Amino acid sequence: MRKPLVAGNWKMNKTVEQARLLVAELLPGMQAVANVEQVICPPYPALVALSNMLSGTKIGLGAQNLHWEASGAYTGEVSPAMVKEFCQYVIIGHSERRTYFGETDATVNKKTKAALTIGLIPIVCVGETLAENKAGQTAEVVTRQVKEGLVGIPAEQAAKIVVAYEPVWAIGTGLAATGDGANAVIADFIRAPMTEMFGAEIAQGTRVLYGGSVTGANAAEFFGQPDIDGALVGGASLKPEFLKIIEAAGKK
Repeated sequence: MRKPLVAGNWKMNKTVEQARLLVAELLPGMQAVANVEQVICPPYPALVALSNMLSGTKIGLGAQNLHWEASGAYTGEVSPAMVKEFCQYVIIGHSERRTYFGETDATVNKKTKAALTIGLIPIVCVGETLAENKAGQTAEVVTRQVKEGLVGIPAEQAAKIVVAYEPVWAIGTGLAATGDGANAVIADFIRAPMTEMFGAEIAQGTRVLYGGSVTGANAAEFFGQPDIDGALVGGASLKPEFLKIIEAAGKK
C-alpha cells in the first residue's frame, strides 16, 4: 500500500509573516486528515519559522531546491545540510528550474543523490512541454528524464524517492491532464523504466504524484487513478482550497 502524499509548492510567494499566517489558517484542517502524508514547501526564508510551527505535528517541511555540493564557493546556493537542518523533503528538477535556471537531467541526478545521501526525501519532477506533447514525444521525454535523473542510484536508496509527473503545459495554465491520461503516462513511462532500473517491487512501491493545475474540483479525478498517489500542488496550496485536495486524497 502506498500512502497518499500531498505537497504544496509555494514557489516564490509569501513573506515569512505571510507564511506564518497561512500555515496557522491551514494547520487545523491539515492535521484533521490523518491518512495522508502532507508537506509544505515554502521559499527558503520561511523554513525556520515554519519548522518551529510544524514541530510536534505530522506535517512535513520541504525546500524547493538544493545544491549538490556539501559546501563551497557557490554564491546564492543552499547546501543539502542547510536544507536538512529544517526539512525532511526537497523538490528537485521542477520544470521552472529546468526552464528558467538551466537545470538538466544531469544536475537533477546529482541533486537527487545529494539529497538521498544526507537523508532527505527527494520529490523528483518529470514532465513534457506542450511542444513535446503535441509532437508525440511524451514517452521519449518522460522516460529519458526518469532514466537519466535516477541513474546510478542504489535500489535501497531509490525506494525512498517520490516522483512527480508534471506535464509542463498544465502548470499554472489552468489546463490539467485527464486522470486517465496522467495515469497512463505514470504507468508506462515512469513505473516501467523504474522497473527496468530497480525492479518491480521498488517501482510499484514508489509514490508518484500528479502536478499541474490541481484544484479542489479536479483532485478526486486524479486520486481515483490506480497509479496516482497524490499531488504536487502549486497555486491552490496558497489557499484554503489546499485542504479540499488533502481531503480528496484521504478518500483514495
